[in-house]
Amino acid sequence: MTMNDRVILSIDQGTTSSRAVLFSNAGDVLGLSQKELALHTPHNGWVEQNAGDIWNDTLWCLKSLLQDHPKLVSNIAAIGITNQRETTIVWNTKTGKPLYNAIVWQDRRTMDYCADLRAQGHEKAIVQKTGLLLDPYFSATKIKWILDNVEGARTLAAKGDVAFGTVDCFLLWHLTDGKVHATDATNASRTMLFNIVENKWDEELLSLFDIPKNILPCVQDNIFSFGVTDKNILGQEILITAMAGDQQAALFGQACFQKGMVKSTYGTGCFALMNIGPQFKTSQNRLLTTIGFRINGQTTYAMEGAIFVAGAAIQWLRDELHLFAKSSDTQTMAQSVVDSDGVYFVPAFTGLGAPYWRPDVRGMICGLSRGTKPAHIVRAALEAQAYQTRDLMSALAADAGQGVHSMRIDGGLANNSFMCQFLSDQLQINVDVPKVTETTALGVAYMAGIGAGVYEGLDDVARAWSCAKTYTPSLPHEDSNKAYKNWQKATKSLLSI
Repeated sequence: MTMNDRVILSIDQGTTSSRAVLFSNAGDVLGLSQKELALHTPHNGWVEQNAGDIWNDTLWCLKSLLQDHPKLVSNIAAIGITNQRETTIVWNTKTGKPLYNAIVWQDRRTMDYCADLRAQGHEKAIVQKTGLLLDPYFSATKIKWILDNVEGARTLAAKGDVAFGTVDCFLLWHLTDGKVHATDATNASRTMLFNIVENKWDEELLSLFDIPKNILPCVQDNIFSFGVTDKNILGQEILITAMAGDQQAALFGQACFQKGMVKSTYGTGCFALMNIGPQFKTSQNRLLTTIGFRINGQTTYAMEGAIFVAGAAIQWLRDELHLFAKSSDTQTMAQSVVDSDGVYFVPAFTGLGAPYWRPDVRGMICGLSRGTKPAHIVRAALEAQAYQTRDLMSALAADAGQGVHSMRIDGGLANNSFMCQFLSDQLQINVDVPKVTETTALGVAYMAGIGAGVYEGLDDVARAWSCAKTYTPSLPHEDSNKAYKNWQKATKSLLSI
């Protein structure tokens, strides 16, 4: 087998689906297997998933993909794992069974607890240590909730029979048949327990949230020999050489290796990350500082703006309001009307993320009239992605002290040309869509490939990145500003309710 024959297997476990993707050494998709994953909302603001389904669906995708491509199985150089971040799983290490459902990153149940901690003055220290704001979004308060509310959880933890992990960690534990309990620096940086300045679990934060250190995983670089798959699981031992949270994997897959480069991913939510280099810096505009990637012990930081609902708004219009049959129909619908006819959609289904950080507010569609058609609402939902991104980009530019001249985007909505053009018009910058839009899975494949010797390093990845289409601004600045000011009025009215 030559180096060019080697392929890389990515596990991409997201909020709405689990996927396994095979990539060639040139970065082309050779095969893909996918299974949708259900969300459960037992109470207002609660969002959960069956952690057993997360593992079983991922395993099904892996086996299905390998069965469909038997000639490539022996050529797999390594596995990379990328995942929905912050989603919290606590399990019994004796049985492998979760103590409770996975509490999803969108969950708001610990909102009041976060407010109490903020009132006690704890947020400043948390920001200085973790780069994160005090919000239910992150894992720490979710872990505490499980330990406090699941009968026997703290007793099991005291006996050393409990493990906590984000989804990457949970999958790694199962793939290695319980032999490895580890995570990577990017996922650790989203727990609100990891000091990203000192690169270690923070004793003071563990004490604040009353979380025993013995349940936490070891934290490794993104590119690391995490272990091998157990033979009984996939029929062979395959090296696992990379793990990364989905947004950081996309940052890597978009080859944003230079300071000031920006990527934005439009999946269930929208996440814009700017590479800010090797120096930790806190945001002055209520954005997050996070670990972008850590390689050979060297940390590259990123400034991040998080929007909780992007593609999920389109999914809601399809599944709950039945305004269209397929998400791809939204492009034609949006282009069938000249504008949104004064309709504005603020998709705060689980609160507003950056730069507002208001977990208590809920979504709103305003400006409705007797003349409002489904196409106007659909267009307003797509336009909202650009308006929300402009909120973030304004804050990013202010923190960076310089304007952003272009942005690389990916995710499902990157295939919607109306949204991409409207985004370019609102931001008044070029928007680049890569040739390979499976950027999250590709990013961790690149990492795994470096770990397995398929690629030499970052320069190889940067050379492999290719732009498929660039959208340039076509709307006069004054027109985009007028529309954005109306969006700001709509958001302000929601915040005042």
